[in-house]
Amino acid sequence: MKYKNKSNLTNKSQLGLIAFRFSKNKLAMVGLAAILLLILMCLTAPLFISYDQVYKQSMANRFITPCAEHPFGTDQYGRDLFARVLYGGRISLLSGLVVVASAMVVGLTLGGAAGYFGGKVDNIIMRFCDIFMAVPRMLLSMAVVSALGQGTFKMLIALAVAEFPNYARTVRASIMTLRNQEYVEAAKCCGTSSARIIFKHLIPNGMGPVIVSATLGLGTTILAIASLGFLGIGVASPTPEWGTILSENRTNIRHFPHLGLVPGIFIAISVMCLNFVGDGLRDALDPRTKN
Repeated sequence: MKYKNKSNLTNKSQLGLIAFRFSKNKLAMVGLAAILLLILMCLTAPLFISYDQVYKQSMANRFITPCAEHPFGTDQYGRDLFARVLYGGRISLLSGLVVVASAMVVGLTLGGAAGYFGGKVDNIIMRFCDIFMAVPRMLLSMAVVSALGQGTFKMLIALAVAEFPNYARTVRASIMTLRNQEYVEAAKCCGTSSARIIFKHLIPNGMGPVIVSATLGLGTTILAIASLGFLGIGVASPTPEWGTILSENRTNIRHFPHLGLVPGIFIAISVMCLNFVGDGLRDALDPRTKN
């Protein structure tokens, strides 16, 4: 009982130390506050504006510049840009989280097996990942979407396929540094299964680099979702998504800059803030910064 309490105190002190170092990074705290505020705005959008305004067209209200009634103005069909950006943020941010979570699950499984077993298993899994990494991620995503067809779910599959090799390699590197530790040998002597050792002992202790990679990768994924939407092979119009909103209004941006600036600023802020958070986590989890 004393050992368990001591272990819990140690874990709490480590988490507290990580949180303290993270809080010392001003850019990371600003990024975290901004991204949480953005998520809160998107989730509470019905309190500000009705969902009907996302699709409601009014040709008499086309190309209205930002005003009190329409804070972000209106587009070429008279639809309220404020409503489309807020509700579109739900799709952009949620899709990014789904892609990163899916890629992490596959990456943790494959990378954990490769790092723990080594040998032929490692070679087979890593060569399999190398096949996907040989093609640029955006090009691979476009190819998979073209093969599966347009649609939000198919776009998520395409992006997850392009992302998982990075997590697999990150997890493999972490596991290989931990697999010869004493607690792993003790678990083997107790007859613990390989799957339990990988998911119960090795992966939790090597999650630091994976968390940092996932945070930084979330920003890249949101940018990729917007890029596919802008190219017309991601979220299909008229469903609001930041990249799709840009694509719909690209012919009118020259004369009505707010049509491109508003969704572009939301994309830029999201990616920038997530990068700040990722940098802060990397510094907080780096053992070389421990006092």
